[in-house]
Amino acid sequence: MFKHWKSVSVAASLAIAACVGLQAHQAEGGKKVEPRVFEMRTYYANKGKMEALHARFRDHTNKLFVKHGMTLIGYWSPIDAKQAEEKMVYILAFPSKEAADKSWADFRNDPEWKKVREASEKDGPLVAKVESVFLTATDYSPIK
Repeated sequence: MFKHWKSVSVAASLAIAACVGLQAHQAEGGKKVEPRVFEMRTYYANKGKMEALHARFRDHTNKLFVKHGMTLIGYWSPIDAKQAEEKMVYILAFPSKEAADKSWADFRNDPEWKKVREASEKDGPLVAKVESVFLTATDYSPIK
């Protein structure tokens, strides 16, 4: 039963973030906006590196994401403390898959990002593995 509640908790967190993202995405004056593409990314940190990974996102990466046209929807850590030391999940939104590809290419080539990454990894890489899934909202989803 406990595993079920963890799943419900994660789903509830994602639903809350979706509603917040919907409010942020609605155009002024109630105009209809085109559906977006979402990317859910799961980062698996190297042992002992999660705090540094969170700091890099908090202090640098988020600003660079925005600079390159990425919309920040939300960031999550697992409730389980052991998993929280290993995993971080976040969701970004883009106008299209092509826009996402361009944003990521621009981000990866940004000299500021290269400098931040190098400085943050002076004692070794922060991330062991990244999983990325591109998503579109269903027709009944409150976020589009």
